[in-house]
Amino acid sequence: MKKALLALIVSGATSGVALAQVEIGLKVSPSVTHLRADSPSNYGFENQKSKVGIGGGIIVDYFFGQNYAFSTGLELTGKGGTISYFDPSQNRRIEQKIGLQYLQVPITVKLFTNDIATDTKLYFQLGGSLNAAIAGRINGEKRYTDAGTGQETKAAKHVIIPDAGLRGGFGVEYQLGQNTKLLAGLSYHRGLFNIDNYFGDERNFKEVELKNSEFALDLGIKF
Repeated sequence: MKKALLALIVSGATSGVALAQVEIGLKVSPSVTHLRADSPSNYGFENQKSKVGIGGGIIVDYFFGQNYAFSTGLELTGKGGTISYFDPSQNRRIEQKIGLQYLQVPITVKLFTNDIATDTKLYFQLGGSLNAAIAGRINGEKRYTDAGTGQETKAAKHVIIPDAGLRGGFGVEYQLGQNTKLLAGLSYHRGLFNIDNYFGDERNFKEVELKNSEFALDLGIKF
């Protein structure tokens, strides 16, 4: 009886180890980003243009079932866009081209289908990410002189450092060899925080909101 119980425990532990596997890879993600701008009508903040960027990083997929994985990693990506607003001190509209760099840690779940063709599966990814701004430029420069005040500030100080986002996406994964997989997918990243750290504090503009949005093409390889 004791031998049978021990064999059952060992068998279960072995099955759990076999089932819980980790796949690590690299990805590159060309993207189109913009800033969702909102404010009272007297300031008239608007999104004017999107920004084309590129990001990439490490993928870590931890499988807790045959077709289910917790997906995380570390990403470096560019965000931002061009906004415009009405500046009462100059009585005209101003445009700002904002470029930001973020480090991101995804916290998502990937759901895989069974094979839809030989060695080919679809996947769906849902979850979020924790993000931190590490650099910024306004109109291509690291420093910005506001014509309304004449004050020079660091562009990176115009946004708060932390951000968080929701993300959803889908794609296809192809088994190239015993341990190698190629993937291609599309994803949408929606920032949750108001990242403005300038207009409210330095210009005393009330209720200004700037939030990140990103559409990305995810291309990667797992080993």
